[in-house]
Amino acid sequence: MANNAIANMFRIKELRDRIFFTFVILVVFRLGCVLTIPGINAQVLVNYFNELARQNKNAFASYMDFFAGGAFSNFSVFMLGVMPYISTQIILQLALIIFPSLKRAAMEDGGQRKIAAWTRIGTVFVCLIQSLAVTVYASSIPGAIALENPLAFKLLAMLTVTTGAMITVWLGDQITAHGIGNGISILIFAGIVARLPHAVIELYHSVQNGLNPVFVIIVLIMFAAIIAFVVYEQSGERKIPVHYAKRVVGRKMYGGQSTYIPFKINPSGVIPVIFASSFLTFPLQIVSSLGNGQNSARWISSLSAKLNPTGLLYNVLLVLLIIFFAYFYTQVTLNPTEIAKNIRENGGSIPGIRTDKTEEYMQRVLNRLVLPGSLYLAAIAVLPTIIQNLFGFPQSISMLMGGTSLLILVGVDLDTMSQVEALLKMHHADGLVKKGKLRSRNL
Repeated sequence: MANNAIANMFRIKELRDRIFFTFVILVVFRLGCVLTIPGINAQVLVNYFNELARQNKNAFASYMDFFAGGAFSNFSVFMLGVMPYISTQIILQLALIIFPSLKRAAMEDGGQRKIAAWTRIGTVFVCLIQSLAVTVYASSIPGAIALENPLAFKLLAMLTVTTGAMITVWLGDQITAHGIGNGISILIFAGIVARLPHAVIELYHSVQNGLNPVFVIIVLIMFAAIIAFVVYEQSGERKIPVHYAKRVVGRKMYGGQSTYIPFKINPSGVIPVIFASSFLTFPLQIVSSLGNGQNSARWISSLSAKLNPTGLLYNVLLVLLIIFFAYFYTQVTLNPTEIAKNIRENGGSIPGIRTDKTEEYMQRVLNRLVLPGSLYLAAIAVLPTIIQNLFGFPQSISMLMGGTSLLILVGVDLDTMSQVEALLKMHHADGLVKKGKLRSRNL
């Protein structure tokens, strides 16, 4: 029992407190996902979305529920989840590259605190825009609004939904500071896992209604194989050897050693998929909400239909954005210029590469890693659409069988396990696994 990793997790006070704190925050998050905003008739919503599900017209609602754990179709206070915050982060990171003055401000003392404050302020504005789209979407559902005054409902709903989104971001920060894992990623993880029971029930009903069980077995085998592939791929890395020359400082000699710089095969992890999905969620929600009404313009309704999450246009945009954000995020986090500069300043060199060509060599290596890594992410991201169209699976099932959900589930699990492993080793206890090595993902 002394070598039982699960028992050690709850025997160590620090780890036990962190796990319990994370569990309490997740309970609060799930309660907020079922708490309907004021002025909404919950029973009308249930009937409306059930009818959409029977007609196979709930692609937009299923997509929004995917990240929020069913909070969107409940019109709950946490219906926007953390996606507005991630969208604002993307916009701000792009602004740092476009505007040098912002980048200089971020590199000053206290610059990261300024960036964090600007991100939260920007999140409020994004939430207000998305919450306004939510009120338009609610007004298109017959009998969904219980309040007689439309203006009062809009103001109340926008205030409630925006406050709920900012509370969700705060809950994620608390998990990061006092719990286990990255808080924002854990909340997305919890939202996806919360959809699993509903997806299993829907799969059971689909089999009863004529879905071939052989297809179900084939897809389940594919699901297990892709999980193994994702874990194996994430552990791969390219090691760049670096040799440091000997230096004499006073009476001591420094350097004269060889080391390496590890570059993962997929340097950006699951970040490009989350960024691309979040970046598409913002216009998708606005266009779908405006195009859902009977009085909407024809071009808005047409654009809403073309941006269907299972359609060709959406998936093409998703693939292009994943490739773009893979290169973008890698350049931001692994800047070849900075790496080459640090190597030269410390008297290092890469064997076989001239010192003045170090930056060019590092850039070439990163490009060769990012391209296959981004294509691998894009292939897994469009997998749900292929499964849905090829095997006739319900959307809730296909989205859980691959794509963003699979990458997030595996990535957050590996990242959390690596943190638990580190805490166990810090307290001189056995780790979670006796063989192999857990590697954290950049979430």
